Amino acid sequence: MINRIENKVVAITGASSGIGEATAELLAANGAKVVLGARRADVLATLTERIQKAGGQAVYLQMDVTERAEVASLIQLALNEFGRLDVMINNAGISQLQLLEDADVEG
Repeated sequence: MINRIENKVVAITGASSGIGEATAELLAANGAKVVLGARRADVLATLTERIQKAGGQAVYLQMDVTERAEVASLIQLALNEFGRLDVMINNAGISQLQLLEDADVEG
């Protein structure tokens, strides 16, 4: 079977732990170029280094998904480093204490 993820550029929010971290490692091990975003820069730096030492390609940006401009900066990092963005995995969680239809997605 052909590896369909190889050389794809994948941005992952919430990449510093849990599902985001595991996804980044798995995708990079299978040849994807990963662009990692989360609030904890030190953890992102360690993850990026681990991926690179294993032969993968990774870059990171400290960012917060509640700030629209920072999400745009993560996408721009993918474009600057790898020339494109093929997949965006929005893994970072935001706690909503209201009905989803009442959430302010523009703010």
